Amino acid sequence: MAYDDGNIFAKILRGEIPCKKVAEDEHTLAFEDINPLRAVHVLVIPKGAYVDWRDFAATASADEQAAFTRMIAHVADITGIAGSGYRVISNIGQDGGQEVPHLHMHVLGGEPAGPLVARG
Repeated sequence: MAYDDGNIFAKILRGEIPCKKVAEDEHTLAFEDINPLRAVHVLVIPKGAYVDWRDFAATASADEQAAFTRMIAHVADITGIAGSGYRVISNIGQDGGQEVPHLHMHVLGGEPAGPLVARG
């Protein structure tokens, strides 16, 4: 999957589409998912044009990588889910169910997360 700068997260970063911002720093943006799957469902994205974890790990600066990791923990703290527990998910590639070609983490909590994957 190649990076497409017309993707919805790129448009959010450029201010073309609004979002409900939860937190932001120089390298990272966190905002509420428009279709939440749990009581708390926040998306954390790097501001750089990275498709997935592999791309991010290979090409993002150490500062960007540190900021992204810290933002996930910060979101858990400020949304009140750090103490009760939460799940962090990244869907990567076609088999992983990635729909937007921009690295993003789903931070889900505020209620039991259920099994890691559906059994079927």
